[in-house]
Order: sequence, then C-alpha cells, then structure tokens
Amino acid sequence: MEATVADGGQGDGPLHEREAEIRSAGRAVEALTRPAGAALGELLVYTGAAGLGKTAVLTEVRREAGRAGCTVLFARGGERQRHEPFRVVRQLLQPVLAALSDEDRAHVLGPWEDIVGPAVGLLRPAGQLDPQGVRDGLDFVLTRLVQRRSPLVVIVDDLHWADAESLGWLAGFAVGARELPALLVLACRDEFPDEALTLQRGLVGRADRRHDLRPLQPASVARLVRAALGAGAEDAFCRHVWAVTAGNPYETTALLREVADQRLDPIEESAAQLRELAAGTRGMTLRHWLEKIGPTAVRFAWAASMLGTDIRPDLAAVICAQGPETAAESVRELRRHGVLVGTAGGRLEFVHPLIATSVYQSMPSATRTGMHGVAAVETENAGLGLLTASRHLLETLPEGDGAVVGKLRRAAREHLAIGAPEAAQRCLRRAMSEPPADEDRAEVLYELGCSALLTDPATTVNQLRLALADPHGLGPERRVDATFRLAQALAHSNRLGDAAAVCAEAAARTSPGPGRLRLEVAHFMFAAFQSEDADGPGRSRRLAEFDRMLETVGMAFGDVAADGSAAAGTATSTGPAAGTRGGPLPNKALFEQNGLAQAVAVLRCWDLTLRGVDREEAIAFADSALPGGRLPLSLGWTNTVWGFELPGILGISYLYADRVDRAEELFTEAVRAYEVAGWSGGHLGFAYLLTGMLRFRCGALAEAEDYLRRALRIAERIGPGVPLHWDAVGALAETVAARGRVTEALELAHEHAFGPPYPTVMVLPDAPTLYGRLLLARGDAAGAAETLTAAGAALDARGWRNTVWAPWLGHLARAIAAEQPDRARDLAGEAVRRARESGTDSAIGSTLRLCAAVHDRPRAAELLARAVRHLERSPARYERAIALVDLGEALGATAEARRALTRGLELAAHCGADGLAARAGDLLHAGAAG
Repeated sequence: MEATVADGGQGDGPLHEREAEIRSAGRAVEALTRPAGAALGELLVYTGAAGLGKTAVLTEVRREAGRAGCTVLFARGGERQRHEPFRVVRQLLQPVLAALSDEDRAHVLGPWEDIVGPAVGLLRPAGQLDPQGVRDGLDFVLTRLVQRRSPLVVIVDDLHWADAESLGWLAGFAVGARELPALLVLACRDEFPDEALTLQRGLVGRADRRHDLRPLQPASVARLVRAALGAGAEDAFCRHVWAVTAGNPYETTALLREVADQRLDPIEESAAQLRELAAGTRGMTLRHWLEKIGPTAVRFAWAASMLGTDIRPDLAAVICAQGPETAAESVRELRRHGVLVGTAGGRLEFVHPLIATSVYQSMPSATRTGMHGVAAVETENAGLGLLTASRHLLETLPEGDGAVVGKLRRAAREHLAIGAPEAAQRCLRRAMSEPPADEDRAEVLYELGCSALLTDPATTVNQLRLALADPHGLGPERRVDATFRLAQALAHSNRLGDAAAVCAEAAARTSPGPGRLRLEVAHFMFAAFQSEDADGPGRSRRLAEFDRMLETVGMAFGDVAADGSAAAGTATSTGPAAGTRGGPLPNKALFEQNGLAQAVAVLRCWDLTLRGVDREEAIAFADSALPGGRLPLSLGWTNTVWGFELPGILGISYLYADRVDRAEELFTEAVRAYEVAGWSGGHLGFAYLLTGMLRFRCGALAEAEDYLRRALRIAERIGPGVPLHWDAVGALAETVAARGRVTEALELAHEHAFGPPYPTVMVLPDAPTLYGRLLLARGDAAGAAETLTAAGAALDARGWRNTVWAPWLGHLARAIAAEQPDRARDLAGEAVRRARESGTDSAIGSTLRLCAAVHDRPRAAELLARAVRHLERSPARYERAIALVDLGEALGATAEARRALTRGLELAAHCGADGLAARAGDLLHAGAAG
C-alpha cells in the first residue's frame, strides 16, 4: 500500500474518526457559497500532533471546496524552508495570478504591483520595502482576488513551519477575512518557534471553528490493520498495534508497512515484535535507512530533504552528484518504499513531513554541511536566485570565504527589496561570522544596522556603533551617513539628546566639507525636537549664526574640493536672502545634493514658528526651502538624506501660520509618497497624523478623527512609547473632545497613559499643555493650574511662545479664574499679546476667545466679536464656531445673539462638533437669556 502525500497514514480510503471535522468544513464551505451578499467568511483551524491526519482532512476540504465551485489557494510550510521569506505567500498566489489574463492581473495587483510583485516573485527585487507595506499590499491583492474569483478558499498546511513573513501577513489578514467571502483554513502542530507564539495564539484564538485532532480508537486501528494485512488479523494483534502506536494514524501505517515487509503474521504470537518494529520506524536512524533503501537512494533522499517541499528531481540529483539514470533509480526505490511520492509538474514530495525530518537528521553533520554548500551553488545555478540559495548558505560553516560574504550581502539586499528585513539580518549576521575581510567588516556592520532601521532601532544603534568604531573604518561619506542613521535610530527610540550629541561629536571629528555640514545641521535638527533644552534661546542664536555662516563664509566646503584639497568658491545663501545667492561653486552640486541650504531654511522656519515671531519672517524661510514651490529631492518624503522630519515640520509651520494650502500640498504628497512606496509603518502613520492635524485645524473634525485613528493604529503596531504614539493619542484626544465626547477623550488619554512622565521628544500638540487641558475638562482646576504653570515655565525657558501649538496661557487663565481673577486676566492678556507678535489670525482669534472667558459679559462680548473677525480671516472654522456660540451667549437675549448662535450652530454642525452644536441649540431654544 502506497500512502498519499502526508496523509496521516489513512491512505486513499475513508478517513476514520474525522467525520466531525469534515462536516464542519462542509458547513463552512456552504456558508461561503451562499448567494451574493449572504456569503460568510470564516477561519477554520485544525490542530494536533504529527501524524494525526491534518493533511488528510485538508485534502477533503480542498475537494469539497472544488466541488462547490470555489477558487482554492493552497500552500504548505516546510521545515527546511522557514528562512525563505514569503515562500508560503508565493505558493498561494503565484498559480492563481499566473492563470489570470493580463487585464485581470493588472486589476488584482492595482497600485500595489511594485510592492507585492517582488514578494510573490512576479518582479525582480529592487530598492527597500517596508514590511507593513508589503502586508497591506497583500491584503489588497487578496481582496481584489475575492472580487474576481469569489468564493475563495485559502488553505495552509503545516502552518507551524511557515516563514515568518507569510505567517505575519496571515495573522493580520485573518482579522479582516470575516468581512470577505473567503474561507481561511489552517492546520498546524503546537510547534511554533518562540518568536511566533504570539501570532499562533492570535490565529488559533480567533478561529470561528477549531478542531483538535485526537488519536484513533482501537476499533479504527483494527480496521486499518485488516485493510493492510487482511481480514484475518487477530483482535489481540490489532489491540497491540493500537497500544504501541497510541492510535496515531501515521505511526500505525508506518508500523503496518514494516510488518508487511517483515512478512510478520498478524496473530497474537507476533505481537511481542511490534514494539521493537515501532521503535525502529520512529527512530529512523541512518542505519535504518541504509538497511531499508541502500546508500545510493539514501543520498538522493538527503538531497531531497534539503530542498523541502515541491522537490525538483533534477536539482536533487545534481546536489547528490547522481546522473540521470542513477537518480531515476533512486526515485523509483524511494517511491517503492513509501518515502517519496510524485506531485503535479513532475515534482516530488515526501510522503509525510516526519519522514523528511528523519532523513535530514540521519545525515552526518559534515555531510549535511557540505551538501548545503553544494545546494547553495546549484540552487542559484538553477535560476532560483539568492532568495532561495541563501538559506543553504546559512547552514554552511564559516571559512573566511569572501565570495560567500558577497553572496550573503547581495541576498540581504534582495530580502530588503521584498520587505523581509529579518531575513536580511540573518544573512548579514552569517556574513559577519564568515568573517568578511578586514576592509569590508565595517561596511557589513553598516548594512546590518541599516537593515533594521525601519523595524528595530535598537539593532540599528548597536550595529552602527560597531561600524563606526571599527579600526579599519568606513569611508568619509559612508561614515557621515552611518552617523546620521545612528542618530535617527536614537531619535526614534526617544533618545533625542543622544541623537543630537552623536551628530555634534562626529561633526567635531570630521574634516571641513559637505559631510561635516550635514552633521552640524543634523545636530541642530535633533536638538530642535527635544522637549527640554537648558539653552534653548542660545541654540536659536547659534542656528541663526550658522545660517549666516553659510550665507557669507562660503558654505565651509566652498574652500574644500571633493578630495579634501583646497578649492576656491563663494557661498550660496539660505533663508530669506535666498534671492541674493552668489555665483556657482565647484562643489555646488554636492551642496545641492544634500540640500544643506534648504535644510537650514526649514530649521530656521521651525525655530521662528515655535518662538512665535512674525509669521512673515518664518514663512520667508519656508518658501526659500521650496524652489519652484516644490520639495527638493533632498527633502523628499522618502529620501534618506534627512528623513521625514524636515518636510514634516515645514508643513506644520505652514499650518500654524494659516497657510493651509501649502500644508495640504505637503501632507497630501506625504500620504501619496508613502502609499506608493509601500511604507506603511511609522512613515505613513506620521503622514496620517499630519493630515489629521490639518483637518482639525480646518474644522473637518470627522475627517481628522479618521486620519488620527489610522495613525494610532499604526503606532500601536509599532509599540507603545514611540513618538508617533504620543502624537496620535494627544491629537486624537483633542479631536474627540472637540467633537463633544469629552468623557471618551479622557478615557483615551487614560488608556494610553497620556500624562507624566513625558517623552524627551516634543509632542504635537504640546503634551503637558494638553494634559492640563484634560485635567481642566475633568473638573480638576487645581491640578490643571499646577500642570499648566509647569508647562509654561519650561516653554518660556526654551523661548517657545507659540500659542497655537501650546496654548497654556489661556487655559491656565481659565483654571485659576475663580480663585485669582486678576491674575487670570493678566495671563489671558499676555496670551493675546504673544499671538499678535506672530500676526496669525487664527492664533489671535483663539487667544481672544480664551481671554473672553475670564472677563465679565460686556467685555467678553467685545473680545469675542474681535475674535470672530480674526477667525473669519483664518481657516480655523471650529475655533470660529466656538467663538460665535460664546459670543451669542455673551450678548444675551438679543437679535444679534440669535444671529451669532445660528451661525455658530450651522458651522459647528458642518465641522462635526456635535457637542458644540447641541450647546448652541440649547441656547437658541432658551432664547439666549441671562
């Protein structure tokens, strides 16, 4: 009897004791194939130890789904192929995508073709992709496939051996699969690697139908015995078979095969030999295989076991150095003994994964290592590429081979290009252990550090520090880039002070030139994002002096050629005087490539914005950073010269200056750039945050909430405590409160621990100020006053007087008005004076509105009327709606009050400020009396 592939030992006949599991699958398929609109997607999971028949059940599910007219996608994890990223995904998608017409394939892939294509093997890897972007793209492709090929059944066997990238995607896709007419069917053992246990628990715990397969009862084992050995098998013999195999279907079938080979009679007297035979089939040592199939077939089986599933016979033959005739004989022998079985397309597969594991483990270690080395070469020669060949290189012993190091580095680049940074890091760590030549070691460390920048800043920090400390060192340009990336990783880990210090120290050690200038600018950039600074005003002065130095001294490197030698030249300028730039320099291209002038202009603009000076001065710097009105390449959202921070603060500066047109152009470009590039992690989350802030500022509160919730979801995926998490929680809490759901805003802040201690990075909006406002909304005026007083002292010491980002003065005035009315009016008046310094209508109008809250009604009405006039000239529609409602209330029972309340009600409703609209309605209903 030849068993089918991985059939759990139950052969092609009826499955024993699996009726409930198969009926459950039938009901799931039935629910899936209901009429359009009524179809129901589910997650069906089969678990159990090896050999209990999970694959046999999945085979029945595939048949049932096929009979019902479903499109079936199938994949199987492989023990030897767990380090091939997206291998399971490729098994699922390549066949169905290849079968589509060009038009249908283009529709299914849509705008995600360049992101998903490399991962599924349709396009050559190029560049570097964000892992989350690839997962989002796969979600899109599956959703489009459902639309084109519904109903859809996705089946994955041996999920515990799935590659980490595919497993991560499946875990996320399963969350939304219920919303689609798609059935997801998984089978696995409880043998997931430690790093995948969370994903395992999430998938299994989310199952709509879960079945734990159990061993067979004695009666079922007896039927298997008699089917294999004849109806005359004695009951006592059958009971002994059940006892020694514990009812495991695969072990039962393997034992019966040995019994048949040994020509053992199935009688009670033979039962004593069963335990020894069973032990042999379980152990399957090298001796067992040599005795069973001979040394020639064993070598072919070894090669096949390294290739995993979907085995190419010609490739296995080359790896074990067998010619066509010898290899064909080996295959015949292995099939005869139930080791291998043929599959579609002339490929081979092990009858059961346990056999593949046994064969692989029977190899002597030296033989295994040597054959992996051969497999690495021959896999690449066969056109399967380094993505596949690299897993074999990981199994070889280090020999100081530069060629191996080179292949591993190239493989790492390809892994990054399909969105698999962990796989890239495995290759680079193995390259380090080879080890590389002394002159290459720092470069490999640099690549290892950069490979983790999007996913693991801690690894980036460690590896880049090692690269920079390497005695053979990096080249000058690479050293500058490594320092900047190290600083980025520190900043993203909430260590801004360290980031700024790293750049300053490296700049002091770097020769004059564009590299040194880039580090000095980076130092200013990271220092600008710190929430606290003992010498904030001094740093602002030094930034201005640095800007003037670029303008008048010659950019530092105007006297230094590309090779470090002296070169004549005059400076270009930056900032408001950009139109008076000097003549071209020999090194102007280098200067423009790094965008030094534009970077400094953005930092000057941001510094002036936070200091609350005249907005025209700040905007002049902002405009000078946008030649032709567009971001230069060096400041592009996906450019790595400066990162996303500079274009981000440029857009916020425009926003705070009421130039929402420019801010919207920048933020829309950010979302589009990150979506096109597939950067669906923190970068896209930051773009959503900025867009949400813009919508809030313009009074589109529902849209703002939507974008900010998207940002928060991404931040939660990354992890708590990252800067994006603080920003998203704060901005969302402010928005939810503005919509009238104050209790929900307070609960959100509490749930996410939004409060002291605050991060070292500045938060948008200012975290201590917002926390004080939340305390005030909760009715804790004393706590709010204490918090806002401390916030104001820290901001004033830093020289930051922007009343839009941190409106602490007006809210502190409200907090103390009942106990200290005179001081409250002084504070509110100071807020108005600061806002007037900026010349921004929204800032002036908002502070006037807050000022009115601490004055008597006649004075309040006067202040609110002025506030409305300023706010009408600004994009701050929500602020204008509040001012109108406050004005109507202050004016009392008059026609003018009714007009103000009516306008405020209409505008509040348009903004989505439900609480404010309800308040205006109540005041109108009451006649605005008293």
